[in-house]
Amino acid sequence: MKTSERMKAFGTSVFSELAAYKKSKLSEGCEMIDLSIGSPDLPPPSFVRETLAFYASQPDTYGYPLAGISEFHEAVAYYYRVQHGVSLNPNEEVVCLMGSQDGLVHLPMAFANPGDFILVPDPGYTAYATGIAMAQAEPYFMPLRKENGFLPDLRAIPEEVAKRAAMMIVNFPGNPVPALATESFFQEVVDFAKRYEIIVVSDFAYSELYYDGHKPISFLSIPEAKKVGIEINSLSKSYNMAGCRVGYACGNAQIIEVLAQFKSNLDYGVFLPVQKAAIAALTKGASFCEESRSIYQARRDLLIDGLASIGWNIERPKASMFVWAEIPKGWTSLEFAYALIDKAHVVVTPGRAFGPNGERFVRIALVQDETKLKQAISNIKNSGIF
Repeated sequence: MKTSERMKAFGTSVFSELAAYKKSKLSEGCEMIDLSIGSPDLPPPSFVRETLAFYASQPDTYGYPLAGISEFHEAVAYYYRVQHGVSLNPNEEVVCLMGSQDGLVHLPMAFANPGDFILVPDPGYTAYATGIAMAQAEPYFMPLRKENGFLPDLRAIPEEVAKRAAMMIVNFPGNPVPALATESFFQEVVDFAKRYEIIVVSDFAYSELYYDGHKPISFLSIPEAKKVGIEINSLSKSYNMAGCRVGYACGNAQIIEVLAQFKSNLDYGVFLPVQKAAIAALTKGASFCEESRSIYQARRDLLIDGLASIGWNIERPKASMFVWAEIPKGWTSLEFAYALIDKAHVVVTPGRAFGPNGERFVRIALVQDETKLKQAISNIKNSGIF
């Protein structure tokens, strides 16, 4: 069977390899503690589940929704006004998505031509590469380095690259790097985008997962940000609704209109009961998010302090559901990840999976309860790796 040339960009991923290796270990009777995938282990709030169940039981909610209902758009606008002080026109500046990945993968096909550059963080979320490959565009990697606070250096982007760039993707708080952007950096992004006529896409999927009062900045809160870009968000992480596949893009009306037009040729919208559940989350979920932050912060502190006690000193993240852990010298990130599986029965993701500048790190997801995290620390302590 002959496949398209495009499929060459979608080979077996490190994630698939790790999953297969983990499965082989499980078949041998090993008890694995999986901290590799960023899928929340906690349920959505009860009022979200009740809303979903109620509308799913109604006989008239099973037609094609086609797009986001007006109440959903209004809920997004309400959320941005209350949480970020950002004013959105719900009719023109919001579009419903099947999760943030829906927008991230499809946007390049709507705005980039073959050969255009798309500026992406390195390391960065793997869906960015998928969207770039589908558009037959070229990635230009913006290194995220510890010495720069894991912020890209826009001044290092060559002039000829900037002039050929169609889009720039920024992700703060990030995956895999849980860094936070500053207002001055976002202002620099706006100025850069205006100078070179580049569309900015802010991936804001971890906006509600922050600690010690370090609330992330919405890109759209920066003056003139809506002139150059949009923000994409998801309910997967903030409200533990990963399987519901619902999110949104908001911001520049022209970009939103094109994305909505593109999506109208791809799908028939998000299931109406899921949209209703999302509305409940966006309008009533503030206290739930606060409780979630408390749980994740306790997990973060337990893991960071526990690993420090055995000699693995890791920077304490201010946001996101991940720990970006620098590994001991003498290992590649892939070697270290496999060693943790073999010797500690703990699964993490090698940083190299997210781009060349991910080497020397592994990503650890805070997706297990404190009992499992304590066991993971004990396993690593007894592994002989440290």
